[in-house]
Amino acid sequence: MSYIRSRKHNPARIAALVAATLSFGANAASETNEAADQLPEVNVTATPDVPFKANTSASSKFTKPLIDTTQTVQVIKKEVLREQGVISLTDALRNTPGITMQLGENGNTSAGDTFSMRGFATQNSLFVDGIRDLGAVTRDVYNLEQIEVVKGPAGADIGRGAASGYVNLISKLPSLDSVNMATISYGTADKKRATIDLGEKLGDTVAVRLNAVGFDGNVDKRDEVENQNFSIAPSIAFGLGTPTRLYLYSQHVRQDNVPDGGIPTIGMSGFYNASTSLNGGRKVDRENFYGSDNDYEKVDADMFTAKFEHDLNDKTTVRNISRYGKTNMDRVATGINTGATGLVAVTADPATWTVNRSRQRIDRDDEILVNQTSLNTMFDLAGFKNTFTGGLEFMYESQKSKGFGTTAQTVNGVTYAAISNPAANLYNPNSNDLLGIPYAIPGTDTDGRTITAAMYAFDTVDITDKWQVNAGLRYEHYNTKTDGGTIVTATNQAQFPGYAVGSIAPTKGSNSDNLLSWKVGGLYKPAPNGSIYASYATSYTPPGSANFALSATANNQNNGAMDPQKTDNVELGTKWDILNNQLNLTAAVFSTENSKQASFDDQGQAVQNGRTRVNGIELMAVGQLTKAWQLSAGITKMRAKALDQQSDATPPVVTDGVRWTPELSATVWSQYSFGDFTLGGGARYMGEQKRLVTKVDASTQNMPEIPSYWAADAMASYKVNKKLNLRLNVYNIFDKEYIETLNNGGGRVRLGQPRSALLTAEFMF
Repeated sequence: MSYIRSRKHNPARIAALVAATLSFGANAASETNEAADQLPEVNVTATPDVPFKANTSASSKFTKPLIDTTQTVQVIKKEVLREQGVISLTDALRNTPGITMQLGENGNTSAGDTFSMRGFATQNSLFVDGIRDLGAVTRDVYNLEQIEVVKGPAGADIGRGAASGYVNLISKLPSLDSVNMATISYGTADKKRATIDLGEKLGDTVAVRLNAVGFDGNVDKRDEVENQNFSIAPSIAFGLGTPTRLYLYSQHVRQDNVPDGGIPTIGMSGFYNASTSLNGGRKVDRENFYGSDNDYEKVDADMFTAKFEHDLNDKTTVRNISRYGKTNMDRVATGINTGATGLVAVTADPATWTVNRSRQRIDRDDEILVNQTSLNTMFDLAGFKNTFTGGLEFMYESQKSKGFGTTAQTVNGVTYAAISNPAANLYNPNSNDLLGIPYAIPGTDTDGRTITAAMYAFDTVDITDKWQVNAGLRYEHYNTKTDGGTIVTATNQAQFPGYAVGSIAPTKGSNSDNLLSWKVGGLYKPAPNGSIYASYATSYTPPGSANFALSATANNQNNGAMDPQKTDNVELGTKWDILNNQLNLTAAVFSTENSKQASFDDQGQAVQNGRTRVNGIELMAVGQLTKAWQLSAGITKMRAKALDQQSDATPPVVTDGVRWTPELSATVWSQYSFGDFTLGGGARYMGEQKRLVTKVDASTQNMPEIPSYWAADAMASYKVNKKLNLRLNVYNIFDKEYIETLNNGGGRVRLGQPRSALLTAEFMF
């Protein structure tokens, strides 16, 4: 069963859709007749309900339907997620090519959703209903209507830090249509999951909705690693079906997980160690857990939103959205170190070999307070139709991280003992080993915050029935401040005159600037169901954009004295709706360059002339070939190169590649319904991903890349009756062993999901 939320309360958008020969159902059509009469005469063709295909974005910043948007935008609808048995956001993003997952630095493990897109980190460009979402959370898809992946620099859309685009998560909200659905799932590794989606009218204009999920389970073929999640998202809407509407909604996440530090890379293709014995060592069992039974990860995340909309007339809508969100992540995790001294061949017997371990502790709060006011309208100017949106945004963001230590030291008169981290047996680790927990050091916390005030505007002008031009810009002023404390040692004392060794020197940093990001595009419609376009866009990434923590280190990209990095993108593309508008085909050629990166010249002097350039082509097909045959597919080919990047060593180490950027990636999912039975399947391919990106002798480097891999999934479902549907999802059906993520040092990996299964019963009532 699928549901489509009516957009009849946004007349500006509906008028634009009618002008582009798209239509909604009978309810929306009845309200747009008056607006359509004022537009040029067009031939309107009814578009059938297509479960996988979206015609519009839910973002108010898009002035045209997707087929007339001069940018690559992929919408992953909830129907796709449900059929694939997707649980997490990272799994959902496998439906779009050009995205890779990340593991983290040496000895550490990344937390939450960490990934890159088109060669650039994107985890700080996650949005919920158009507002930035902070916090190290592994996001569940239970409360999502759809996921919108917007590719290419998007500074005009969302502001600073959008070097490769952004991901916008669209929440489920109340409607006047009743929505009542529940699922119960059980899978391998004792995975148990239940969801509920309840929506009811309370009157002619009031409705409520409640979404919730409960999950508890282990990780397939991983000892000790487990995840627990309970989340709830209540909402209420007033004024539905009227010109004035108010939505109040929130989301509350509670997670209790055992973090996964991965396994050593010994024995894998590409492993290298100077020790002849270790270099010939065999693989470890993928089930091995090198952490402690007191490793934990607890996440509390709360978000409160109020959205107000008012239709001034049939062409103009004003809206205001306010949000407060706070996330706390408290985490103790174990990392393995397999560098030059990390692996030890104690004797000739591999049963005695060991691997060193380190402990990581994070306790951080992310907080955001936002208010946006926007206007969507249509008007004629000098005989040309304009579709316009503009607005103001005020935002406060902060991240507070506690400081911890592991070594023996005396700080401000307090003596701390070193924590004990005994090495683990390489082939038979024991999670009962007693490992120390890093201790908190008062005065060494980092408190970073950014205040932003911005205004933006987008306009699309219909020059003729076949030609459109559009432009958008965002002007913002930001102010970032960081407060912290550094322990003074004999090594760094010269940097802190007047402070004794063992004391804490306060550190402060600040950076403020004005940024103007913009985009411009031109579009030609050779037919009502197709478009050809060209666009140019910019964005900026100032120091401290990732976590509002400015650095005092010279030539560090987060030093407040640095200029913002700039990203430019050129894109040429075409989009077509074929087969009676049921299947969308898109193709785009793009070139993205990020400049002003920290580097050194040949004399070892600090400069900001480093660049990263990514050229590529992307093809996608989403929709249905017949009423019974659904399809979602995409392929991206990229060539990424680092330019003018080198160290201050003698001779300098030159970086010429880009980590975790495969030359080729592809994904496909297809399913066919035979009456009440549906069979589906898909595959994804990920090309080789470089870890080693410097000009050094690769033969003496450990794990220079992640090898290419492919994996296939399958699904079978049976509609028992109108109230019950059963579905079986099998993941990695050929049990292909592959590396999904590798740390920056090449010493540890997380392997991809082995063959596993999830059985789900869906109840409609």
